[in-house]
Amino acid sequence: ALAYGLHAILEQKKFKKLIVARSTPPMAEDIGFLPGTEEEKMAPWLAAFDDNLEILHGADECANGSIDYVKERANLQFKSLNFMRGRSFNGAYIIIDESQGLTQFQLKSIISRVGSDSKIVVLGNLAQIDNKYISPLTSGLTYLVERVKPYPHAGMMHIKGIVRSRLAAFAEENL
Repeated sequence: ALAYGLHAILEQKKFKKLIVARSTPPMAEDIGFLPGTEEEKMAPWLAAFDDNLEILHGADECANGSIDYVKERANLQFKSLNFMRGRSFNGAYIIIDESQGLTQFQLKSIISRVGSDSKIVVLGNLAQIDNKYISPLTSGLTYLVERVKPYPHAGMMHIKGIVRSRLAAFAEENL
């Protein structure tokens, strides 16, 4: 999702910005007590995207410089889902990560922010729900998948297997 978003912005010029967002555990609580800007406050929860940027640009001669360059050129923005109410995202490629822990109401609130000339990609793994009040049956991700099936402008992709590591696969299947 990240690689395509960067390609669509930098090479194809389809979008003006790449917005990456995810829930801060727990979503309903404010993260305002952390010092710094919204992006600095979100850094601990969005480190996975930095990890993926390192994978995409790790072979570059100056990997850190390449990553910073791509972040700037792609207008990469890290957002907290807590701060999305009332916003409209136009000309944006939006990635919502870890959506399995969101409710149907939270996902509706997020998706209804998508403006014109934008695309939203909702990522999640029902086996990784860590909210004791949400199950695979009550997850907003499950609800979303079922509700968008008849919508002709939506697509879904189910990826089988775990590519992170054998240990991660073992943990998901056995713990």
